[in-house]
Amino acid sequence: MATLEEELRMDEEEGRREIAFIRSQLSSELKEKFTDDELLFMIDAICTYFYTSGVLESNDEEVDIDLETVADFVCNEAKEEGEGPFDPQDVFFVVQADLDFQEENA
Repeated sequence: MATLEEELRMDEEEGRREIAFIRSQLSSELKEKFTDDELLFMIDAICTYFYTSGVLESNDEEVDIDLETVADFVCNEAKEEGEGPFDPQDVFFVVQADLDFQEENA
């Protein structure tokens, strides 16, 4: 069983890999637009969306995910938390890349 320190280190490494993957999927313009901290915030907000929306509780084999809805949620979370502001059209591509990362690492 991993210690708390090992768990935190593994989470940090996973976050770095996820950010690198997302950056590899974004246009040059968007790569420069977002800092790593902003991408981490978005990743966390995307997770929050899935935990609070009920999507994870579905028994269906395939679930349709409206990426625009997720992007809007991330932007609203950012506004509430004093982050951003982010353009939902830009965040859409981050959400799409994050879902691709999750599918590849499932």
